[in-house]
Amino acid sequence: MNLILLLLVLTLLVQFYLRKKKKSDTITHPSVYYDFKSPEWVKNAVIYQLNIRQFTNEGTLVAAAQHLPRLKELGIDVIWMMPFFPICERERKFHEGETEGWGSPYAPYDFESIHEKIGTFADFTAFVTQSHDLGLKVILDFVPNHTGWDSKWMLEHPEWFVHKPDGSIMPVTSDQGEVWADIAQLDFTNNDLREAWMQAHEFWIKNFDIDGFREDCAWGISVDYWLELRQRLDAIKPVYMLAEDEVHGKEQFDVCFETNYGWGTHYFLKQIAKDKAPAYILHQHTEGIKERHGTRGWQLNFTQNHDENTWHGSEYELFGEGADCYTALCFVIEGVGLIYNGQEVSLNKRLSFFGKDEIDWSGGTSRAAFFKALIDLKHNNKAIWSGRNGGFIQKINTNHDDKVYAFVREKEGDRVVCIFNMKNVAMDVELSGSAYLGTYRDVFRGKEKEHPLSIGSVVPLKPYQFYILSSK
Repeated sequence: MNLILLLLVLTLLVQFYLRKKKKSDTITHPSVYYDFKSPEWVKNAVIYQLNIRQFTNEGTLVAAAQHLPRLKELGIDVIWMMPFFPICERERKFHEGETEGWGSPYAPYDFESIHEKIGTFADFTAFVTQSHDLGLKVILDFVPNHTGWDSKWMLEHPEWFVHKPDGSIMPVTSDQGEVWADIAQLDFTNNDLREAWMQAHEFWIKNFDIDGFREDCAWGISVDYWLELRQRLDAIKPVYMLAEDEVHGKEQFDVCFETNYGWGTHYFLKQIAKDKAPAYILHQHTEGIKERHGTRGWQLNFTQNHDENTWHGSEYELFGEGADCYTALCFVIEGVGLIYNGQEVSLNKRLSFFGKDEIDWSGGTSRAAFFKALIDLKHNNKAIWSGRNGGFIQKINTNHDDKVYAFVREKEGDRVVCIFNMKNVAMDVELSGSAYLGTYRDVFRGKEKEHPLSIGSVVPLKPYQFYILSSK
């Protein structure tokens, strides 16, 4: 199959994939834009997702807090706490072969309490205080779309849920059409529910001074809710908002969120890694993101998160020997970089979603220096800052565009030149054009090593080898 035909097929596949992700019952809204003021620190922040149940042997806030100085040293800015609420028992899910366990953290019982196995309000106060003292921000993972079947709200306010014609409560249907039997669909046409949710958000800011939220299943909730929520939260303090969404409406993103999920980018990364797509399709996709979201499109780029790790594979299952290449790329393309807990010690297992598991902090190869170099660059080179704070990608054409993604980003005199061999083959890459001209510091090979690039430069690349060259 020639590349043009392959590209056409892939484009049709991704359009089908994105259409499948769109919920038919999502409430639409006329085009609206709320120019909220993002906190200053979000412009070059790196996020660390903390799966608190699996993070330590104890699985507690107190144990997790012992890692905070290490995360600060790594350069992390934002700690994304996965849900730590009590979990419902009715319809609780287990992995095959399990008969007991914690259940899904996304089937919560109560949004204003903490699971007894994880800790207390005092423990969380201490966690946030220590984080802030270290200069770290803390965001909570909220689940506005649903609860479990015996949740506090289900028991006290069954009218807050979507009902079938026969009067029974509706389970949640995923964006791929799968029925999630362990969770019940909340009804955002109910004003009392909306008010309860806004008060739950305010509870964690007012009482614990948290810095924002990651909103699960954000696509299924109306624009006017997100608009009112953002305005109410900003009246308390500037917050950072991350949406688990990408394609379900620009308005939802524009009125509330700094960052949304880069599901499409992640899809294409996996397709390229599996030799099912050429490297240049990634650039076509990211250019489409800008057309859709403009300079506000701060997508979250990742090779791992809790869903990908558990259901589709570890970083090494998905990208093999190209894991470093693909992960580094997520930090230098337009958007926000994410580290899923354990990646810094080469996590090479799928963590249990429903049960208790543990990251082996001693058994993996340390990638601390790898991530620290990427984070230091993110902090100090404006070219790769997020959204409108950074520079747009200027693609560098090469003689191997089907295998190599090369580009320049520049902002206020700062520049990066990136050359990524995304395939498991060696090649000599000839650069075209002149946007990349100059002498640079090789980010991974020391400040003392200069790397000059001139017209027609040829860069030899081993399989999955990459260069990130910085002007400073």
